[in-house]
Amino acid sequence: MELVVHKIDGSATTRKIALDDTIFGIEPNDHAIYLDVKQHLANKRQGTHSSKERSQMSGSTRKLKRQKGTGGARSGDINSPVFVGGARAFGPHPRVYNFKLNKKVKQLARKSALTYKAKQNQIVVVEDFTFEEVKTKHYKDLLSNLKVADQKTLMVLPQTDEKVYLSSRNIQKAKVLIAASLNTYEILNAGNLLIVESSVQKINEMFQK
Repeated sequence: MELVVHKIDGSATTRKIALDDTIFGIEPNDHAIYLDVKQHLANKRQGTHSSKERSQMSGSTRKLKRQKGTGGARSGDINSPVFVGGARAFGPHPRVYNFKLNKKVKQLARKSALTYKAKQNQIVVVEDFTFEEVKTKHYKDLLSNLKVADQKTLMVLPQTDEKVYLSSRNIQKAKVLIAASLNTYEILNAGNLLIVESSVQKINEMFQK
């Protein structure tokens, strides 16, 4: 498919850029997307949650009352999970949530996510640009010109551009990534994908490796 290249003032240029159908026009695989997003979110978890079991509690182990004849339920020591301030039964402990996912599955997931964006006409190609200074207003004007100011956006740059990144940082629904860091979760989480013209070639190279 071909898309018109836009200027940062929102106007269309006379140029068109072709998106590779082997990347932006495949048969989407929903299960691959599910696995890749699941891994991405799992890898972000710290896994530092912890709770104390009976053996880790500080408190007397004396039996609180006799076993029978009280008219109530039998009870053990004060550290029992049934008492307020007692231990936690089967509580969480520190663990690692990371899991392995094959490279081909991750690649298929990213292609599927890009295909969905292309099918839904949620990809805008922007000509190469940079800012003279770090200013949030410049990036907000860019989004307004492209008519996506009120939507979640993901800007894909060919390489790191500190001025563009810092200008976008204070805008709640805007995110900036370089093409090499593109992942399934960020693609699907964005309402519109803003791809800088030079990034298209970077994306093609990324999937050819």
